[in-house]
Amino acid sequence: MLRETGFIYFNTKFPFLERVMDSVLTMYVLPAAFILDLAVGDPVWLPHPVRWMGRAITGFEHPFRNLPVGLTVSGILFAITLIAGTWASAFLLVSMAKALHPALGSGIEIILIYFCISARCLEKYAMEVYQSLMHKKLPEAREKVSRIVGRDVAHLNERDVAQAAVESVAENLVDGVISPLFYAAIGGAPLALAYKMVNTLDSMVGYKNDRYRRFGKAAARIDDIANFIPARLSVLVISAAAFFLPGNGRRALSTGLKEGPRHTSPNSGYSEASFAGALGVKLGGTHHYGGKLVPKPHIGVRFGPVDIHHVRKACDLMILSSLLWLAVLWGAVLLWP
Repeated sequence: MLRETGFIYFNTKFPFLERVMDSVLTMYVLPAAFILDLAVGDPVWLPHPVRWMGRAITGFEHPFRNLPVGLTVSGILFAITLIAGTWASAFLLVSMAKALHPALGSGIEIILIYFCISARCLEKYAMEVYQSLMHKKLPEAREKVSRIVGRDVAHLNERDVAQAAVESVAENLVDGVISPLFYAAIGGAPLALAYKMVNTLDSMVGYKNDRYRRFGKAAARIDDIANFIPARLSVLVISAAAFFLPGNGRRALSTGLKEGPRHTSPNSGYSEASFAGALGVKLGGTHHYGGKLVPKPHIGVRFGPVDIHHVRKACDLMILSSLLWLAVLWGAVLLWP
């Protein structure tokens, strides 16, 4: 009797239709997750997997540090264990949901991928900085920009704060949109969440200080590898978006390709240089981090300085770039056999 009821009957008697339903639902996972991010953002009351990842990283760091294998090797084991564990947990959750019903499985994937995207959140924080600057509230703008940048902000002037916000939007487009959607298109929610663990590991332990130079080296290198292709593809996406906005797509492309490799990071420079070209502004330069002066090259050296209005323009460019990238990936998913 059980096999003659509900979805189990449908799955048993009409396996072809079940596969078609599963395929149709899968087609809409990426756009649904992205729309959910734009609509909801990241409300503080909502439980977020990235916060759980942060707790896992903090909780597992001490046991792995104490392994009798040296900090470099223990750091490798630490990163691989957490990344693989994240992928396996998501894979099991999605698989169990799909076993109950394809729609349930797709719904779980949509929610999990939504958690990996941060376009709305990035725009929200950057526009809060913009509003504070427009109302001449510099101390408030410094406090708000400190949420999205790692540099010291206490002595930044208005132009410096605006530049920091533009750079954050440019760099985080890859980490918060381009890469998560790229891996979601390839491997669904499990791979997208595994990437998010990679990114979270890098942000928490991938530092070149005395504490993490050896232990966090593997996490930093894995993050570099994971973002290698998406960062370079972002040049094309940002340049295409600049053609549809008051920007310069050709200049974005040439600046991204020529000056992207100048950045101290192997990946961050590509999106930042593309934004510099699209907006016609000079980014980068030396800043203080943790009280230490850290020299960095300028990007877009032939352009003018950032002003307040470039923050809003950067957000517009980021959102349109995200939409174009979604369209490209969705098309690839539809065409892939």
